[in-house]
Amino acid sequence: MTAPTDFIAPFCKKAGDNITNKLDLKSMSSQALSKLLEDLGQPKFRALQLFKWLQSGVDSFDEMTNIPLSLRKELNELGYIATVKPVRKYVSKIDGTVKYVYELFDGELIESVLMKYEHGYTVCISTQVGCRMGCKFCASGIYGLTRNLTASEMLSQITYAERDNNIRISNVVMMGMGEPLDNFDNSVAFLKLVSDDNGLNIGLRHISLSTSGVVSGIDRLAEYNFPITLSISLHAPNDEIRNRTMPVNKRWNITELLNSCRRYQKVTSRRISFEYALIEGVNDSDENAKQLASVLKGIMCHVNLIPANPIKENTFKKPDRKAIIAFQKKLEDYGITTTIRRTLGADINASCGQLKKKTKEEIAGANIC
Repeated sequence: MTAPTDFIAPFCKKAGDNITNKLDLKSMSSQALSKLLEDLGQPKFRALQLFKWLQSGVDSFDEMTNIPLSLRKELNELGYIATVKPVRKYVSKIDGTVKYVYELFDGELIESVLMKYEHGYTVCISTQVGCRMGCKFCASGIYGLTRNLTASEMLSQITYAERDNNIRISNVVMMGMGEPLDNFDNSVAFLKLVSDDNGLNIGLRHISLSTSGVVSGIDRLAEYNFPITLSISLHAPNDEIRNRTMPVNKRWNITELLNSCRRYQKVTSRRISFEYALIEGVNDSDENAKQLASVLKGIMCHVNLIPANPIKENTFKKPDRKAIIAFQKKLEDYGITTTIRRTLGADINASCGQLKKKTKEEIAGANIC
């Protein structure tokens, strides 16, 4: 039969593992799987069985023991099961945070982080291989954007972490490598799959999506009215600073971005989180705090202060603890609810994108004859 084009694999595995024109089964909704199996002459209940297996994190059709062998063989010919392969795993001796570097079908690398909180386990997932936003304080975009992740590759970061640690993940943050709204369709497909009652069943209220400020994407996302937490990577109180640190601001400035946030909030009635990476001498002055409080006035929001992580590609430094607390107090004095992000896995010492870069350099070095 002809595969639905929406689910054709967008890339091939490395030599010997060709998946060209095969179905990305794990990215398919239960409704799409029902149609597929109906076309294969299978009873209706088979679709639910297959969906549950795919969402559980199996990486082989052989594990699907309640599905007939003949159907498993047919599915193997028609499609594939997206997986992630860990090539590096770092476990914090301080708090147990786990940082993964995964290899994908085509040899590309992404990062993911598993964190433990009092309320349960949270996983931070990547949505793209690389990033084209070019934020100056982030290592994810050093090599630019290679490609988008499929919904199945996003899911696989969750299911691998669950299986590897024998846990259930209760919260997801789409804040790893990449810009989720630059990979809009796959991000929306992921949100629908991860919250499906017959799959991982992670409630949308337990999911945060972080964007650098892709206004067109925020407006489109509002149409779905998902009860997720929208996190805006603001990081500056004015266009002069944001233009220097976040090139996306030259496309959609702060006024345009915050107006889209107001439109989003009017539709969803959801509080918005604004992420603010504090950079010493750049955006951490008392005047910056005053400006930030002013531009956020009237928006139901929360500000999350993040001490900036240094990377080799810039000279940015985080302020000392005293200055960070002072900035928080200033914002609170202006009526803005503000928290300071808890630092997890500090002994691993690698912010977003840095582990991938380090791993690529190690692999390249090992391949030198």
